[in-house]
Amino acid sequence: MHAIVKQACLTVLIGAALAGSASVVRAQDASLVGKDDIPQKFEDVIPGGQDYTRREVMVPMRDGTKLFTVIVVPKGAKNAPIILTRTPYNAAERAGNPKATTLATSLPPPDAMFVEAKYIRVYQDVRGKYGSEGKYVMMYPPRGPLNPTKTDETTDGWDTIDWLVKHVPESNGRVGMIGSSYEGETIVMALLDPHPALKAAVPESPMVDTWMGDDWFHYGAFRQTNFDYFTGQTTKAGKGSSITREGYDDYANFLRAGSAGDYAKANGIESLPYWRKVSEHPAYDSFWSNQALDKVMAQQPLKVPTMWLQGLWDQEDMWGAIHSYEAVEPKDKGNDKNYLVMGPWRHSQVNYGAASLGALNWDGDTALQFRRDVLLPFFNQYLVDGAPKANTPPVFIYNTGENHWDRFKSWPQAKGTKPLFLEANGGLSFTAPGADAAKYDEYVSDPAKPVPYVPRPVHFADRQSWTTWLVQDQRFVDGRPDVLTYVTEPLKAPLRVAGAPQVNLYASTSGTDSDWVVKLIDVYPDTNATDPAMGGYELSVSMDIFRGRYRESFSEPKALTPNTPLQYKFGLPTVNHTFLPGHRVMVQVQSSWFPLYDRNPQTYVPNIFFAKPSDYVKATQQVWHTPGQASAIELPVVEGK
Repeated sequence: MHAIVKQACLTVLIGAALAGSASVVRAQDASLVGKDDIPQKFEDVIPGGQDYTRREVMVPMRDGTKLFTVIVVPKGAKNAPIILTRTPYNAAERAGNPKATTLATSLPPPDAMFVEAKYIRVYQDVRGKYGSEGKYVMMYPPRGPLNPTKTDETTDGWDTIDWLVKHVPESNGRVGMIGSSYEGETIVMALLDPHPALKAAVPESPMVDTWMGDDWFHYGAFRQTNFDYFTGQTTKAGKGSSITREGYDDYANFLRAGSAGDYAKANGIESLPYWRKVSEHPAYDSFWSNQALDKVMAQQPLKVPTMWLQGLWDQEDMWGAIHSYEAVEPKDKGNDKNYLVMGPWRHSQVNYGAASLGALNWDGDTALQFRRDVLLPFFNQYLVDGAPKANTPPVFIYNTGENHWDRFKSWPQAKGTKPLFLEANGGLSFTAPGADAAKYDEYVSDPAKPVPYVPRPVHFADRQSWTTWLVQDQRFVDGRPDVLTYVTEPLKAPLRVAGAPQVNLYASTSGTDSDWVVKLIDVYPDTNATDPAMGGYELSVSMDIFRGRYRESFSEPKALTPNTPLQYKFGLPTVNHTFLPGHRVMVQVQSSWFPLYDRNPQTYVPNIFFAKPSDYVKATQQVWHTPGQASAIELPVVEGK
């Protein structure tokens, strides 16, 4: 019994102890009621620390609006230059990984050269986007008739640079700007009235004239890929919505919808203010011409050394850099402030690896070569204390036929053009047709069966297809009954073209409106021992589309006279290409490029965006070859080389 009593007493004592402990816990629980497990501030500790500091600040503009800005400063930096990018694409993400331990792994790969050179790197959201205050206006127009306010990207650029040189103590007070596409446009805007501390600028593929040839239109033909951009950019301050597809093949999706306006209505896009602006201005009226920054730049003094850059196969912004360079060049009396760079690149590929593009392979990583050998020395010269003068060529352009970089003092290299005539037998010749030449070739253009711009199925979201479509083998349409093909015999000597080919097309249509697509193509020999897949490859060297209603005036469209040969003159994108011996020169002509460009109904209507189904009609198209009406593509031939 003694052992049992002892065990019972022990049990009672343990129970009492547990009861007392529970009461203490309950008292502690009661003391925590209403308290927050999330502290007001938490300092993220990164083991080993970082070799840089990252500051996120709100920079005030002159109207009180504050813009979100990320400033990345190398540890120990003193008298360091600043490189600024102003972006609508999320500065916090563009500035890289804030938790990386090293600056080299924090900033994006294109900034590697700035890391090595100990630059201060700054990214900023434009007003109204992501972390910045204010209202977002797509492609904010310069102050004036389209913008009655006191601010624009010019003033925002000035105010940002002014703040940086006063509030970043590690800097030497010198700023350079770089950025591609929309970011390039913000640089051009800053150049309209540059802050004195802006010492060098590199607009990469800048959006300069979105009606003539950057992004939205090409010579009046609307690029339907922009519906995705408009929704992604303007449905939210941050990353916007995407368009839900009815099917995978965008060729079928857009054809089924009807006009571009019908597509917008079916997908809720007509509620977006910017689409309404675009659709209300189908012609090149003052809404577009007052925003054409190459024209505005031509009126400004040349103050800042500027390197205009774009890819020779830029699938988005083929117009801005070259036309801005040409607009400013007459002011560069010393040939030391206005520079042109054109690489064998897609849009923005200068910031990535560029040893190849689609099926084409280059002599090394051409983007790295440029960034290392030309771009960084250029910035160093103007931004780094005591840096040597850079050996910057006025023109740095890749020869895409001979596969090497060229350094020139001026552009274009060709002093004129040489007409290459389209012959009635499907040939091409530098000899004009005689009186006995057949009058014309013809084909039927059917809006119900438009010519695709890439092989079907077409999927705009296919990044690989989109970035390489300009260099895709054109044999996928060669032989279609609605595509005319003209080709030379194999060349016996190199044919070097260096400039912008010009289309001089004489054509008639049975309709009252028409689009004309003209392609300049390099046809490879049928066999290629080193790369059999390139045998017979039809490489587009330069091509574009022209909307016929603008034949006489871009601002005042006019119906075409049916069944009458009319002249259409327009420029193709710039080239620096050598057609090698054994290759052939080809020209293709067609009247649709779908679904990249909206279909021309081939009936004249006031606004093609809102064409009705009954407006879309077949048309017989004729390309003429007679003396005085001889169709040709005028090539910028460099003689004797």
